Amino acid sequence: MKTLLSLLLFTFCLAFSVSAQDIDKMPMITVTGTAEVMATPDEVVFSLDVTKTDKDLQIAKRANDEIVAKVLELTRRFSVAPQDVKTDAISVEGKYESVRDPKKKVYDEDGDEIGTKIFRGYEVSKTVTVRLKDISRFEEFFSEALKTGITEVNSVRFETSKLRENKDTARDLAMKAAREKAVSLTASIGQTVGKALRITEGSIANQSYSANYSNSTVSANIISTGGNFSESVATFAPGAIKVEAQVTVSFLLN
Repeated sequence: MKTLLSLLLFTFCLAFSVSAQDIDKMPMITVTGTAEVMATPDEVVFSLDVTKTDKDLQIAKRANDEIVAKVLELTRRFSVAPQDVKTDAISVEGKYESVRDPKKKVYDEDGDEIGTKIFRGYEVSKTVTVRLKDISRFEEFFSEALKTGITEVNSVRFETSKLRENKDTARDLAMKAAREKAVSLTASIGQTVGKALRITEGSIANQSYSANYSNSTVSANIISTGGNFSESVATFAPGAIKVEAQVTVSFLLN
């Protein structure tokens, strides 16, 4: 039985190899088609950092937990589903500062002065990621998040829940663009295109929107790939997300 299956598999692979070789010998034209679809963002993802430092590890952890609890309570107030809130594992790191004393210099093995290491405390960090699906409440949520005592907003990403549908649309348009290009190129030499012999999908990164904020100020420089932007968060508009597709198609020449 195993021998028969192996023989059938070998025969199939051989037939496929011969077929591929035959295709390469056929008269054909290979073109690349691209297309883009502009999608309206309907979700926003926040990455919120909470970092506290204290010489007493338990105090640092407790302060960190209190702020994280405020953030989680905020998500409940904004009706964010539990599956749209993610809390990363806690990170603990001892923080030291190098202090140089002119009267008591300290050198490393290479002879460079490095000073004396002084323990400043334990740094306890945790990141909370929140997906807000009601984008109309972005400004309100952002303002309230700053009041919780978070250390930093690592990033803000505007996304679309209909990314798959937009990718499919962009791919269909790219295929049509590829055929139109092939028809245009062959028309000038009196030939026509036939069926597609080979199709390869390209990889294009989708453009997104991001912003970095600090708890020290409500104003921020917002970096985006398009749309409107402003230093004032209150007037921020996400614009649109560009979803692109690229295909390479080989058509039979008639």
